[in-house]
Amino acid sequence: MTVHRDAATAVVVLDNPKGRNALGLATMQALIDMLDRLGPDRTVRTVVIEARGPAFSAGHDLKEMVGRDDRFYDRLFEVCTELMLTMHRVPQPVIAKVDGVATAAGCQLVASCDLVVASDRSTFATPGVKIGLFCSTPMVALSRAVGRKRALEMLLTGTPISAATAADWGLVNRVVPVPELDAAVADLVATITAASGETVGIGKEAFYRQVELDEVSAYAYARRIMADNAQTADAQEGIAAFVEKRAPCWPSDG
Repeated sequence: MTVHRDAATAVVVLDNPKGRNALGLATMQALIDMLDRLGPDRTVRTVVIEARGPAFSAGHDLKEMVGRDDRFYDRLFEVCTELMLTMHRVPQPVIAKVDGVATAAGCQLVASCDLVVASDRSTFATPGVKIGLFCSTPMVALSRAVGRKRALEMLLTGTPISAATAADWGLVNRVVPVPELDAAVADLVATITAASGETVGIGKEAFYRQVELDEVSAYAYARRIMADNAQTADAQEGIAAFVEKRAPCWPSDG
């Protein structure tokens, strides 16, 4: 895994193409540590996860899963869970840039990202049932992204779906031809970073907190968040800029 900056974006590259960018224990822990470092950095406005080679990620490293004890397996799936939750906890939007195969925990990684842009040759699958290891942890993120019936079809059959189907089902935001992938991600990043970073962070946290609540509880939570948000310097600047018909200058961006 490598990380580099592109203006206000941290670009995370899964760079083990020979290993199909498997999510081994060490790789997942490195991703968690990286996100924990980036989260408090106000100069980082978005995080993009991409990969080298024909596979975005083939999921867990099956070679390290042979003949291990309960302690290892429990730790492996604990770290995997922590990675997915960490992507939701960091204030920056995490965008998956997918060009290739995303299977099992790799599909879980995609489903856990805030936004996903995929090339039209990408495919997605949860094929664990075919090797006797049901994709139970990927199921958590997948079912929340595509709904019960579609998730169960993927989980029970292991059959890959195309990028177009993934977009139709809600797993992917945008599908573009391969030559247009970089530009599509850049366009999404530019739109997000034009907004207040502080406000985006408030909104992302609020989204994941309210989405699993019942409607009444969600409104009770969201109205308090919005009232607090309205009092921030960025919100006051944004409202004033709209009224005065000018571009805002976000105080939180320094």
